[in-house]
Amino acid sequence: MDPQPPGLTLMAHVECEVGELMTLGPAPMGERRCVALTGGRVHGPELQGEIVPGGTDWQWLRGDGALEISAHYIVRTPDGALVEVRSEGLRHGSPEVMARLARGETVTREEMYFRTALRFATGHPAWAHLNKLIALACGTREARRVLLDVWRLG
Repeated sequence: MDPQPPGLTLMAHVECEVGELMTLGPAPMGERRCVALTGGRVHGPELQGEIVPGGTDWQWLRGDGALEISAHYIVRTPDGALVEVRSEGLRHGSPEVMARLARGETVTREEMYFRTALRFATGHPAWAHLNKLIALACGTREARRVLLDVWRLG
């Protein structure tokens, strides 16, 4: 019998506002970049709240055109809990699509590969179950926002 893939359950939609791209220039592994995460909101059946300003998305723009993503931010839930989110992933597309993105144009999820794996950490008892799961996300990048659809991996 073939093993069955794990299930996915919709957790939330993330709308994250982003600041200006900063580049640290060429480095041994590619161009090192970072983007400030300035706010936003999370809404869905399993996670809700506001994104606390102060997070950062650290990036490597690799020689093959793929962008390695390492975002780290905090969500404040409606009951006041603080949930750390660590999101690691990849974003890439055709040269034409990536040029549109660089100009600040919206690029849809279907036009590029934008996937991340998310882990959570919190000390709040009502949200402690998040400490024990992994989530997957598909993203869309707009000029000033990142949109993620997040699913809990079963």
